[in-house]
Amino acid sequence: MDEAEQRQLARDSLFVMADLRLDGSNDEHRIKVRNLSSGGMMGEGPVRVKRGASLQVHIRNIGWVEGSIAWVQDDRFGIAFNEDIDPKVARAPLVPGEHSPRFTRAPLPDLSRSGVLRKI
Repeated sequence: MDEAEQRQLARDSLFVMADLRLDGSNDEHRIKVRNLSSGGMMGEGPVRVKRGASLQVHIRNIGWVEGSIAWVQDDRFGIAFNEDIDPKVARAPLVPGEHSPRFTRAPLPDLSRSGVLRKI
C-alpha cells in the first residue's frame, strides 16, 4: 500500500462545524470540517487563508488546536495540526458544558394530544 492509500484510510469523513482564528486576529470564522485525521483536517468556508498561515481551530469535544494552512483551493483548505489529536473524540456526542451547535432549537410541542388541532 502506498502513502496516498494509507493517508486516505486514516481520515474520518464527517460534517461538523468549527471555529477558526487566524494568528494576529481576534476574529472567529465559522467553518465546516469536511474530514479529520489525527494530523490535520479539511475545512470549508468563506474565510481567506494563505498557505503557511498559522491559526487555531476549535474542534468540538477537543478544544482549540494550533496548526497551519497546508493547501488552499477555492473555499476549501487543508490544515496541518502542530500536534496530533484523537479524531474519534470529535465524533462523540457533545461533552456537557460545551457550547451547543448554533443550528439546534427546542422541539415543538406535540399538539395532537392536547386537543388544540382542529379538522379542516
